[in-house]
Amino acid sequence: MSIRLILSLRKWIPLQTSAEGVRSCRRVGCRLLADADCSHTLSRNFTVSCLKYAKARGVRKKKQLSEKKLTQHFVDQQRVTVTGGKGGDGTCAFHSEPRKEFGGPDGGNGGDGGHVILKVAQQVKSLLGIKSYYRGIDGEAGASKNCYGKNAAHTYLLVPIGTVVKEDEKVVADLSRHGEEYVASYGGLGGKGNRFFLSNENRAPTLATPGEEGEQRVLQLELRTMAHGGMVGFPNAGKSSLLRAISNAQPAVADYPFTTLTPHVGVIQYQDFEQIAVADIPGIISGAHENKGLGISFLKHIERCRFLLFVLDLSSAEPWQQLESLKYELEQYEKGLSERPFCVIGSKIDIPESKANFVLLQEKIKHGRLIPVSALTGENIEELLMHLRELYDGYLENTKIDGSTPVKW
Repeated sequence: MSIRLILSLRKWIPLQTSAEGVRSCRRVGCRLLADADCSHTLSRNFTVSCLKYAKARGVRKKKQLSEKKLTQHFVDQQRVTVTGGKGGDGTCAFHSEPRKEFGGPDGGNGGDGGHVILKVAQQVKSLLGIKSYYRGIDGEAGASKNCYGKNAAHTYLLVPIGTVVKEDEKVVADLSRHGEEYVASYGGLGGKGNRFFLSNENRAPTLATPGEEGEQRVLQLELRTMAHGGMVGFPNAGKSSLLRAISNAQPAVADYPFTTLTPHVGVIQYQDFEQIAVADIPGIISGAHENKGLGISFLKHIERCRFLLFVLDLSSAEPWQQLESLKYELEQYEKGLSERPFCVIGSKIDIPESKANFVLLQEKIKHGRLIPVSALTGENIEELLMHLRELYDGYLENTKIDGSTPVKW
């Protein structure tokens, strides 16, 4: 048996070889084992490819998407038209049987049309999969012999947690829990067969009604990130680097403004199995409430955050001016938003000029906790994680007082 035929096998095999075969096997790198019954035994896991390249292959890892491609996969608002399914038509029929002249009407009713339902799914993270138009399934028509039409199945649209449904600029639903459902449009009722209209006055009705049309609505879906804490700061303040340091999230990091174009959520794991979600909101500039920069499109993601993390760049001149501008923008967007529990984080403390600005910043801030951190060296990261847990515990206590259900990750 030649080496060429052996290469087509995909299992371990013992093979008696001649002297010429031994030389050929050693030339291609095969391992020969001694055997009592034969002079040489060839033992190898053969593959179709050349033995020279037959190496163990690991699982191919998925390539990380760039921020530009990631932006194309993240959609936080979508306009959708939904129409319920049409009901099935009723049937006009009469019973026909030998030696039964007046069998009477036996037309069945039509089935109801299917609803279009929005359902929250935890695994869905964006509104990218939502199309612009959906129509429910139509119900089946009735038949003779009093056969009713089948009700149509409902159509489910999976949306992420935190989806807000608006109609004519009014909020009609706030979907904030996994598995929560909202009927976007109802299906039409099925029509009535002539059997339905049978009465003492009319013993042979010929009337059958068609099924009703489904409800049609135009809805605006908006996604507001559900996270416990939200990082708020100017562009290139070090928010993405800090999120990488405290969680397993991998947002893009670069030395130019507006590196982050979509919100990123990182989850912090604690030893008691509690999880805190922190969102990296894209950079906010002065005039963001007037739709400057990235505008108000990402300010809405801060509405759901239970506490705020103001990230200030200590290497810039007068970092306290950044804090005042951020609070002003949040207050202009929604009154009371800047009054939520917060923590001031001074980033890039490893830079020499940052330490002098940190001393001046301490004098300016009279309320709230100030923590200087460095995502590069890991300085004070442990202190920040402990303070985040304190803010989270305070949030849980407030939910117990209010009687509401806390958001869990």
